Amino acid sequence: MPKDQGIGASSKRREDVRFLTGKGRYTDDINLRGQAHAVFVRSQVAHGKINKIGTSAAEGMPGVIKIFTSADFAEKGGVPCGWCVTDKKGNPMLEPKHPILAEGKVRYVGDAVACVIAETLDEARDAAEAVDVDIEELPAVVDMKAAVAGGPLVHDELGSNLCYDWGFIEDNKAAVDEAFQKADHVTTLELVNNRLVPNAMEPRCAVGDYNSATDDYTLYTTSQNPHVIRLLMGAFVLSIPEHKLRVVAPDVGGGFGSKIFHYIEEAFVTHAAKVVGRPVKWTAQRTESFLTDAHGRDHVTKIELALDKAGHFQAIRTETYANMGAYLSTFAPSVPTYLHGTLMAGNYKTPHIYVNVKAVFTNTVPVDAYRGAGRPEATFQLERVIDKAAREMGIDPVEIRRKNFVGVDEFPYQTPVAVAYDTGNYQATMDKLEKIADLAGFEKRREASAKKGLLRGLGVNCYIEACGIAPSNLVGQLGARAGLYESATVRVNATGGVVVMTGSHSHGQGHETAFPQVISEMIGIPESQVEIVHGDTANAPMGMGTYGSRSLAVGGSAMVKAANKIIAKAKKIAAHLMEASEADIELKDGQFTVAGTDKSVAWGDVCLAAYVPHNYPLEELEPGLEETAFYDPSNFTYPAGAYACEVEVDPETGKVTISSFAAADDFGNIVNPMIVEGQVHGGLAQGIGQALLENAVYDENGQLLSGSYMDYAMPRADDVPPFVVDHSCQTPCTHNPLGVKGCGEAGAIGSPPAVVNAVIDALNRGGHKVDHIDMPVSPSRVWQAING
Repeated sequence: MPKDQGIGASSKRREDVRFLTGKGRYTDDINLRGQAHAVFVRSQVAHGKINKIGTSAAEGMPGVIKIFTSADFAEKGGVPCGWCVTDKKGNPMLEPKHPILAEGKVRYVGDAVACVIAETLDEARDAAEAVDVDIEELPAVVDMKAAVAGGPLVHDELGSNLCYDWGFIEDNKAAVDEAFQKADHVTTLELVNNRLVPNAMEPRCAVGDYNSATDDYTLYTTSQNPHVIRLLMGAFVLSIPEHKLRVVAPDVGGGFGSKIFHYIEEAFVTHAAKVVGRPVKWTAQRTESFLTDAHGRDHVTKIELALDKAGHFQAIRTETYANMGAYLSTFAPSVPTYLHGTLMAGNYKTPHIYVNVKAVFTNTVPVDAYRGAGRPEATFQLERVIDKAAREMGIDPVEIRRKNFVGVDEFPYQTPVAVAYDTGNYQATMDKLEKIADLAGFEKRREASAKKGLLRGLGVNCYIEACGIAPSNLVGQLGARAGLYESATVRVNATGGVVVMTGSHSHGQGHETAFPQVISEMIGIPESQVEIVHGDTANAPMGMGTYGSRSLAVGGSAMVKAANKIIAKAKKIAAHLMEASEADIELKDGQFTVAGTDKSVAWGDVCLAAYVPHNYPLEELEPGLEETAFYDPSNFTYPAGAYACEVEVDPETGKVTISSFAAADDFGNIVNPMIVEGQVHGGLAQGIGQALLENAVYDENGQLLSGSYMDYAMPRADDVPPFVVDHSCQTPCTHNPLGVKGCGEAGAIGSPPAVVNAVIDALNRGGHKVDHIDMPVSPSRVWQAING
């Protein structure tokens, strides 16, 4: 029988009640008494010298309170980068200042040069249009290789557009080169991981407030990690002591990584609120989001795979150009390096691997983490070159993967790219995939498609992900400028209800449902008696927020540690109440019992005794039941899986239709199967969007040509098939108390190569020798590949 609550139950998401009935409270729903409105004046050219910003005409318009330019922030710091990468020669990366408002030059279309504060939004918009901005346009650089080869400098003071030239692991390079010289077969592939625009359902918004009586600041913002925003903005930009700055992230309508980062608008409204003496609110329009939200991916890669005669992998060598955009976003330098290079082993036993990454400044929107962050890029490279190698060597794509898998008896497995996988069973997920995708029946389906004049293809791939970035002491050595732990405070009320205050933050993951399931399992009380509080630095302990599928693996583990402290103290109280030895006390189903007897006391009675200590071991314990814990993981967690996609290609038009998609994942222990399934569905849709539809395109002048939904294609319901998903192959993580691994990014990591592999397979089965088509695999690109 399925469980009805606790770990393993498909409890309905309690937060959906308010979301689906329009009762959520998002940042734009917050309107403070006396608030003014901010509208930014943004550059319309990608690169230029600011000659003048004339504000006199705009200042005289109705409702205008103040117009800010860079001069108003001369004594403030720039928006900091949270990770410093050291290049292969041991030198720190080039790190330009990222001012709140552009100083001297603009560096991408959308760069903010001024901001109007007015009584109403319409008045602010009207005045913003009247600001006279004189910018002398300069040549822009968009292509990364041209930028490195001597194109116009994005930052003159740096003297180069090369942020860093990173080699990983540099000591591996000689052995890798030797393996390629000795290889029986070498497969080479050049590919593009296309630039994406995040497009969360809720645009970014920020409301700044200042209390002159207490000198306290409050920022309401659409953020995945409010404590990190408080730290970065308070300490490095505005010089506000942390105890005087509160950051609140209420309901957040999706993030996918794009709301991890500290943006200039947050610092602006916080500072402006003090200057103008009233709250200041800014909400992005959708086109503004296209131009200012950090983009994702944008890698150009050459990958080489060396194999022996039997198809065993001998070495991998890659060279990647990774776009940073015009400035370094919060975690941008880590994405193409430590979140990408460390995953190049994939699910396979490749003895030698060397990864080179050149990070490049261009006159485009900054690029940072986007769902999967580095892992999709690594997986796409690896799984595409494996498929090409299989075709060149005449080996079945499933067989070539199976013969190179890390064996189930080889865990823990140390890869040549630093990380060590603790558990996994890649053969089992492939076995499950073959069954749920009915790979044996593919030929029959292919023949049916052929009768309709369509080319049918099958694409398979495997992925592995690293979640819960950790540990802090290691990432600190690798350049992280913040800890990567998580925190939780568990407060038990006198009547037995539990409030969990977590440093994690939910923006669609289902924390308010899944976290209570864990507490319910541990104590034996109904999930309804557990409340989750998050998103407010005034109420939750210092935490690092939510990204990288770390919610349960890291945030949940902190909660378990705190709850265990509560249970340990409660057992002492129960032992005193029952005049028994603490060692004999057991907790199950909300009852404390003395082992081997019928003596028991209810959870609620123990909680009441903690707060009404008339009969209480005061000489041993303080009253109350409240504990805090911090959890710093000892390793990443490593979800893995195998995916299969079948497509039909119309050779007359190049149109690709996904006929079926199956996903077999190993997420370790599962807390809520329904939430996991929903996360996988969302990730698959996002990955399919990248594979077939989405592409952020700049022209040679740095103008974003795909700056609206008229030009940027998002996946719709008719673009995706019904998914068949399975997560029954569970190898629990060995180093966190829940045994969980993370599920939020898997679908977006594993689906793009499966789709592209399927399209290439369809064309080759139809007699068209095509090695690769870059994403998005649009009808025009497929048609061109078919017709040479």
